[in-house]
Amino acid sequence: MSSIKTGLHVAPIVGTGADAGAPRWHGHWAHEDDTRAFALRLAECPAIAHATLTLHGDLGAGKTTFVRHLLRALGVSGRIKSPTYAVVEPHSSTSCAFMPDGEVLHIWHFDFYRFSDPREWEDAGFRELFASPGLKLVEWPERAADTLPSVDADIHIEPEPMSPDTRADDADDARRVTFTAFTPAGRHLLAALQA
Repeated sequence: MSSIKTGLHVAPIVGTGADAGAPRWHGHWAHEDDTRAFALRLAECPAIAHATLTLHGDLGAGKTTFVRHLLRALGVSGRIKSPTYAVVEPHSSTSCAFMPDGEVLHIWHFDFYRFSDPREWEDAGFRELFASPGLKLVEWPERAADTLPSVDADIHIEPEPMSPDTRADDADDARRVTFTAFTPAGRHLLAALQA
């Protein structure tokens, strides 16, 4: 296993919001290899096939990098580009280990950074995409908060503050990560991270 610091299950804090009782995993990615290891763990859990995950973090936090590693781990080949301008990029995998032979894993990667009008939701057919089987990965979900259907888990990624023992070449890659599970599928994915 890489240097990824594995999950700490944190007890809920009463009165801290709607997700206060949701189980969480807190971790640290020292390098991009840790991002890859995190993605591999999630990709090995069959619950990922029909999950909706929201990705939170500032520009440059590593959301799209994580998505690329996850999609590669799920067997997606070809170019994986950010959906910043297109809002959604569809992907598929015919080589996902846990899918039955001949079944395709459908994946939609959304980026709502430029999403500004709720009418776009209906016009673009997002309701149908979210209702269909497959994995949905959503960057900048707060921009579509009123229209987004239920979410299985949140992933928060933020740069790790430099400590005195941090090497300068590691500082750009270091991240703090929090995974919060809201549904049974989310809890299965959380268990995969804690395994």
